[in-house]
Amino acid sequence: MHSKTINLLLLPFIIFLISSCTSKQSQQNNRVVIGISSDVQTFNSLFVFSLNEGVVTELLYASLVDFKWNDANGNLDAFPMIAESWKWSDDSSSIKFNLRKDVNWSDGEKLTAEDVVFSFDVFSDPKVQSRLFGTFDQFFSDPDNHIDLQKTFKIISPFEVEINFPKTSVPDLIEFILPIIPKHVYENIEREKLAESEKNFSPVSCGAFKLKKWERNQTIVLEADSGSFLFRDGQVGELVFKIIPDYTSRILQLKKGEIDFVEQVKVEDIDELKNEDQLAVVPVMGREYDYIGWNNIDPEEFSKGRIKPNNFFGSSNVRKALSMSINRKEILEEYLMGMGELSSSPVSSVFKSVFNKEVKPYDYNPGEAKKLLASEGWKDVDGDGILEKGKDEFKFTLYYPVGNPLREYAATVIKNNLKSIGIDVTTEKMELGTFIDELYQKKLNSWMAAWYIPIPLELKAYWYSDPNITPLNFISYKNPEIDKILDKLEKRINAEEKTELIKKFQEIIHEDEPVTFLYWTPNITVHNKRIKNLTINPFTVVGRCWEWTVE
Repeated sequence: MHSKTINLLLLPFIIFLISSCTSKQSQQNNRVVIGISSDVQTFNSLFVFSLNEGVVTELLYASLVDFKWNDANGNLDAFPMIAESWKWSDDSSSIKFNLRKDVNWSDGEKLTAEDVVFSFDVFSDPKVQSRLFGTFDQFFSDPDNHIDLQKTFKIISPFEVEINFPKTSVPDLIEFILPIIPKHVYENIEREKLAESEKNFSPVSCGAFKLKKWERNQTIVLEADSGSFLFRDGQVGELVFKIIPDYTSRILQLKKGEIDFVEQVKVEDIDELKNEDQLAVVPVMGREYDYIGWNNIDPEEFSKGRIKPNNFFGSSNVRKALSMSINRKEILEEYLMGMGELSSSPVSSVFKSVFNKEVKPYDYNPGEAKKLLASEGWKDVDGDGILEKGKDEFKFTLYYPVGNPLREYAATVIKNNLKSIGIDVTTEKMELGTFIDELYQKKLNSWMAAWYIPIPLELKAYWYSDPNITPLNFISYKNPEIDKILDKLEKRINAEEKTELIKKFQEIIHEDEPVTFLYWTPNITVHNKRIKNLTINPFTVVGRCWEWTVE
C-alpha cells in the first residue's frame, strides 16, 4: 500500500487519540478534589448529622431561599433560590412564595409547591426524628411539635404557596433555609422506616450537583447537573470528596497536588504550606470558641433533686478570679501562633452590628485574682500553698475530651497557672461519648470544651435558665435579667432595639462570667490556587461550589 494512503488511513485514528486525550485532560482539569476525614452515612438531608454529610447534601438539595455572608455588618443577606420571589403580609403573619418554574429533580420531575409542603411536613414529623425536629416553633404545630399543615400551608398553584404563622411568632426568612426533598420519591415510604430506606443512598436531587459515583470509604463523586437552574457555563464540572481519615496523609496529598482543598488544618502546618507556591492558606475566625465550664450548682445536690450553689464556682467573683488567673495569651501565642482571638462572651467579633466592643476579655492578673478570692473567703490559712474556706480546700478535677491537642496543651497551662495562686487542679481526659453524657446529666464540676456558634446568632439555647427549654445550659447558669433579654429577642422588635439587647446581654454575661471564655479558634482552610471564585467566610467554607471555576 502506498505510504500516502497509509497516512490517510491513520489520520482519523490519530485525531481520535488526540481528541480522547484532550477530553480526558479537560475533564481532569475541571475537577476539584476535596479531602475529608470520614465517609457519609446518608445522602438524605433529613438525617444529616455530620459536617461532611452537611457539605455534600447542601450541594444536592436546594432551599426556597439562599443566604450570603455580609462581611460589612456580620450578618446574612437573603437571595432567591427555588423561590423566584416572595412577599410578606403587612403584619408579617404570612408569606407568599412564587417558585421558579425551571427547577427539576435529577430524574426529570418538576419541583412544585407539593414538594415544599411535603418537606416541612416530614422534617417536623416526630415519627421521622429528622435532624431539625423540634426547631419549627415559629409555625402552627401540634403538641408533638409536628407542623399543622392545614393551618400553615395554602397551595395556590403548583408554583405558588402561602405560609401562615401564629400571632405570637416572629418569623424570619431563615426559617426557609430548609432543603427541599422530593415528595414523589419518599411519600410512599413509612415515616418510621425513612431512615433505613435504600433511596437515601441514590439521591434524587434538585441542587447544582448530582451524585455520579460513591465508593464507600473511598470517594464521593458529584457532577455538575447541566439541567439545574443553578448550572453556569465554565463552572467546575466535578467535585470529588476523597475520604482520607489520617490528617498527615491529607496534608501530604495536598502538597503533592493529589487533592485541592482541605479544612481544619493545624496551625503548626501553616508556615510549611505557605511555602508551597500552588497553595493558598485562608483562616476563618469567629464560629468556635473554647471555654472552661464552671458548674454554677452543686452536682451532688442536683443528683438528689436539690439545687444549691456550687461551693467553688457559685460566686461570680470566684469565676472572674479564675479567668484572671489563666494566661490565655500564652496559649494563643505558643500553640495557636497568635492566630486565635481572646473571647469575652459568646458573641464573636464577626457579628459586627451587634458585637459590643466595650466588653473586653479579663486581663491575666494573678494578684487581682487573689484579692477577689480572699474577698470570698478563700485564703491559705495553714500555709500549705492551697487556698481553703472553712473545711474545704480549693481542689477540683478539670475534664476534657480526648483527641484534642490544643486542649491538652491548654490543660497543662491552666493547671500551672491556678497552682500559682493556691488552687490544686487535677486534669483528666474523658472519652467523648461519656463526656457528653456527663455534661447532660450535670455531673461534672468543671470541664474544658468548645461551642460552635450558629448563624444567625442563637443565644437562648445555651444561656436561658429553664432547663426544659435549654438542655445545653450545662453550667446551670441563671440570671432573670438575661432571661428577660432572651425572651424579648423572640418578640417583634426593630433592629436597633435588638442590637442594644444583644450588647446588654454581653455586658451582663461578662460581669457574671458564668464560664471562662478562652479564645476563638480559627478554621484554617488550604486550597489549590487554580480554584477561583471560592466563597470562604464564617457562614460557609465549602459552599456555592457552582460558582467555582478551575484554571
